[in-house]
Amino acid sequence: MIHGGRGMRVALTGGAGAVALLASGCMAGEEGKLASGDSADAVTITPANGTAQVKPDGTIEVKAADGKLQKVTVQGGGATITGAFGGGHKTWRSNRTMTPGTSYTVTAQASDDGKTRTATSAFTTLKAERTLSITDVTPNLKGEKVGVGMPIMVRFDRPVTDKAAVERALRVTPDKPVEGAWHWVAADQVIYRTKTYWQPHQTVRFHASLAGVNAGGGVYGAEDEQATLTIGAAQITKGDIGDHHMTVTRDGKKLRTVPFSAGNGQTREFTTTSGVHLLMEKGNPVTMTSPGRQEGDPGYYKTVVNYAVRFSNSGEYVHSAPWSVGSQGSANVSHGCLNVSPANAKWYYDTMQRGDVIELTGTDREVEPMNGWSFWQLPFDKWAQGSALR
Repeated sequence: MIHGGRGMRVALTGGAGAVALLASGCMAGEEGKLASGDSADAVTITPANGTAQVKPDGTIEVKAADGKLQKVTVQGGGATITGAFGGGHKTWRSNRTMTPGTSYTVTAQASDDGKTRTATSAFTTLKAERTLSITDVTPNLKGEKVGVGMPIMVRFDRPVTDKAAVERALRVTPDKPVEGAWHWVAADQVIYRTKTYWQPHQTVRFHASLAGVNAGGGVYGAEDEQATLTIGAAQITKGDIGDHHMTVTRDGKKLRTVPFSAGNGQTREFTTTSGVHLLMEKGNPVTMTSPGRQEGDPGYYKTVVNYAVRFSNSGEYVHSAPWSVGSQGSANVSHGCLNVSPANAKWYYDTMQRGDVIELTGTDREVEPMNGWSFWQLPFDKWAQGSALR
């Protein structure tokens, strides 16, 4: 299988929603002080100067007793903290969580009757005993273009207790907007799928404002994560298993019709699945073995094939099969894969992208929604029910 790394990082706007006020149990510190020497209560900053053990999901708040706040900055070694003014610029509140175990300095400027006052507060956040990190975002291979059906798959380093809090920290921003939803397939994995296919030829940005998110059970998000997807051409394969042919289009224009030989259908195992699949990975060569059988068992096989493109977890590929060229286009004789000629196999291998759609009809064996990347088998309303926010 091809697994995404963590190499592509592009900054995104947006972050977690407003979070709860700081707990009263934080260690006391000094009031945020004015550099100008004016009364210290003219501008107050919470957490106060010198405070330690501030909860990462707490809120920074600045208030001006007189005049208006002109500028508030937060500097620190962790996540970039943003916020918004309120009350006619008399208040400012942060609007995202903070990195655990990090020092921050808040600087606020207020003006009144032509005078500018500056207040500062330096504090440190709680160093969490347990943290939550993203270990993989797929796809994010450098330079890769993916198909219009491609999901975004996010895996964490531990099970997530408060899935809703974590999901609120996740943002997907395509250049060409489309409705989508997250779906938790496991306690440590969540997948994003759109309602309709991505528009081709665009950039999609993923950003997780995870640092400081209270993930439940005393676990806080360790750091933010981001990735960029490049959506390529809309390449769609449609095949009729009974007719033994499939047609490949790119951006609505026909590229090629390819004769194939599908599963012989003698058993469920040897029946090619119908439904909407996605191309998952490529291999050249790939060794095919019979599942659940040992050498010497009835039905055992071990075959090396070239130019193999996987489209399910149950061992289905489009691949080169010179031994069945005589049946391709007229009969189904394979163990479940789509056998094509060596020339067509190389063309398909070189042309197709991960996340391209391959839609097959003609058998009574429907591909399961979680068999490979066949998430499009679920109607979108049912897919969205897997979100922790629905």
